[in-house]
Amino acid sequence: MKKITETSIELLFIEQLEELGYKYLYGPDIAFDGIKPERESYQDVLLKKRIKSAINRINPNVPEQAREQALKDVLRITTPDLLQTNENFHNYLTNGIEVEYRTNEGERGDKVWLIDYNDISKNEFVVCNQFTVIEDNPAYRTGGQNKRPDVIIFINGLPLVVIELKNPADEKATVKKAFTQLQNYKTAIPSLFHYNAFLVASDGLDAKAGTISSSYSRFMAWKTADGKKEASHLVSQMLTLIEGMLNKKTLLDIIRHFIVFEKTKKEDTTTKITTVETVKKMAAYHQY
Repeated sequence: MKKITETSIELLFIEQLEELGYKYLYGPDIAFDGIKPERESYQDVLLKKRIKSAINRINPNVPEQAREQALKDVLRITTPDLLQTNENFHNYLTNGIEVEYRTNEGERGDKVWLIDYNDISKNEFVVCNQFTVIEDNPAYRTGGQNKRPDVIIFINGLPLVVIELKNPADEKATVKKAFTQLQNYKTAIPSLFHYNAFLVASDGLDAKAGTISSSYSRFMAWKTADGKKEASHLVSQMLTLIEGMLNKKTLLDIIRHFIVFEKTKKEDTTTKITTVETVKKMAAYHQY
């Protein structure tokens, strides 16, 4: 399949992930009006058939009805607060979805897993570009905005990593501008970020990763490709991040063990009202 890309840097990013064993999908092909549709509309941010297939593959001993309920829980994850929705889904992603079903011995509790953390081969890793999203969630007043992030990594049909790339040949195209574009996406098409693990911003040379609540100062470069020594400063940060952070084993490890939602209480000195602030944090390379 010929890859139709806006820039050579996007093509390079995709090819590097393919070398790590990712399958490539071209966004317009899998749109509802594409040649191999996997979405019912541009509002769909999930590849539902792939999610269902993964749930069945990973949880063969859980009854079908319970697996179907777990899928419904994923589809109905929305709350009015984006970060709260993201936290709820992260709990599903890392701890499994609790289900109950009836057996001959009575009611039984179990868990349905969206990712197999023990056997990487049971998971499907997909890189997709030109994935158009039109926001139509009534929980958000976005006016049906139409956006198309550069690259999205799907694991088992779930859009877990969103990547924005800028062309290094353009002097005005910086990592900061890629970060700003990601913030624009978050505002315009928040439904995509219900399921997001983390974000990547790159200008083709420099590259930084952070969460949906991270400020730009908290977006960090990944400085090791092999996890043992820092990469040479002559090597593109983007290529180091792909090899060191987005390889299948490390990516799943980061998602499961190195992302936390930190809660802090703040009291308004005037009203004396206490509120709880949530920040989603991901370990930097040296912490990992």
